[in-house]
Amino acid sequence: MKGQTVLITGSSSGIGRETAYRFAQEGATVILTYHKGKTRGESAEKRCRKLGAAGTLLLHLDVKDNRNVREAARKIKRKYGSIDFLINNAGTGTFIPFLKQTPKEIERQIRTNLEGLIKVTRALLPLVSIGIINVASVAGKEPYEEMSVYCGSKFGVRGFTQTLALEHPRLRVCCVNPDQVATRLSGYQGRPPEEVAEVIFRMASGRIKCQHGGDVDVCDFI
Repeated sequence: MKGQTVLITGSSSGIGRETAYRFAQEGATVILTYHKGKTRGESAEKRCRKLGAAGTLLLHLDVKDNRNVREAARKIKRKYGSIDFLINNAGTGTFIPFLKQTPKEIERQIRTNLEGLIKVTRALLPLVSIGIINVASVAGKEPYEEMSVYCGSKFGVRGFTQTLALEHPRLRVCCVNPDQVATRLSGYQGRPPEEVAEVIFRMASGRIKCQHGGDVDVCDFI
């Protein structure tokens, strides 16, 4: 991965941050994005440099904001021309019974996890030279109580990924599906996010093989 350029959305914390660190360790150029956590993003970028990243770029990116997505894509094209990998990691969830979820909570999950991922991919697809890895979830393969909207969004990510792969056979396109991971979403319960980052890295580097448009379940490799 040395010398390659990788964009990771939602990389100021959790899985995204650990993924940025993993690529930085291998000498990749890492593009990090944050939504609200600018200080965390700056800290993550600094750490990437210390770990050996060939270069870094930190961008504000709200995947729900069309103008922001377009501007981020322009900045990346202007600075790098192209990127090797897009890793769509930004996501959110509300884990309560469906009837207790507010319209805003429903909208935020669908717009971040599915609509935002799709629009970021649309904006950056012309710049991607090797592959796209979408962080979905085991909750995108089977249902879980009190996760109805989250499950729906992640099922959608997998359907989008499979179709994107059909339309773009020259690219490596797949989903990486974590189970419960110790991030803010889970109340820091579950497997370390570093383990998910390792699977994402192995997928990008070709050490883990995946059917085109298919699934890599973290629990099968860690």
